[in-house]
Amino acid sequence: MRVIAGKYRGQALRSMAGLDIRPTSDRLRETLFDVLTAGNPEALTGTVWLDMFAGTGAVGIEALSRGAKEVLFVDTSPKATKVIEQNLKSLEITEGYRILSDDLAGILWRLKKEHFVADVVFLDPPYHMRDVYERTMTALAHSPLVWAMSLLIAEHEKRFDPGGEFGVLRRARKLVQGNSAISFYRIGGQVDLNAR
Repeated sequence: MRVIAGKYRGQALRSMAGLDIRPTSDRLRETLFDVLTAGNPEALTGTVWLDMFAGTGAVGIEALSRGAKEVLFVDTSPKATKVIEQNLKSLEITEGYRILSDDLAGILWRLKKEHFVADVVFLDPPYHMRDVYERTMTALAHSPLVWAMSLLIAEHEKRFDPGGEFGVLRRARKLVQGNSAISFYRIGGQVDLNAR
């Protein structure tokens, strides 16, 4: 596993064993970020990310590598947060991130108090935790963490459909690669994935 592009391009990332940790593959990450940048390497500069069920932190680190201003890594597993810390340390990333370990309600409460708003939310729970998608997406849809131009991205199994809408969020696009898929959501389902 490695950083695909940007400041830390080619740098190796640590992973960890276990069925609940399934890092987004290099190929799928490359596809995701190709969509987000659409040929413009500066497209993610200054963005704010919420990387939920962050696992190894690979997606959030990729965002930082490509110019994101801030990434909040969220995971309740102590093993995962340790791997995220190790990956950030190995790349000598010392700012522009926070690692939070709390449940959904706690995270939403804390970030609401901080008036935190995300440009991009990436959601990648263990595939077998299918009920988490609806619960998390619905909570985010009713949260001030998401604004009109926020993009929510859910990685999921190809054979599982997390849903086309959650409150005001509508799916704008779905990509399938191998056994995985990525669904993109916006308020109202706007299709311009590069708008911020």
